[in-house]
Amino acid sequence: MKSNVGIIDRALRLFLSLMIGLLLLTDLVHGTLSIVLVVLAAVLFFTGLMRLCPLYLPFNIDTWSKKAKNK
Repeated sequence: MKSNVGIIDRALRLFLSLMIGLLLLTDLVHGTLSIVLVVLAAVLFFTGLMRLCPLYLPFNIDTWSKKAKNK
């Protein structure tokens, strides 16, 4: 599959997953919210790492720039 997550989108995903991870490590969130945030952080991290967001596919969203595809 081709990449559909651009550089800024990828950076935001990785940054947000890092921030959520820090919230969890510092024990600022508890209970069900912490479980939801773990799942969200994992999804953001892996979609940023793989440069592919499955949710973008049915909506034909592509934040990967045309310049980056040609390189």
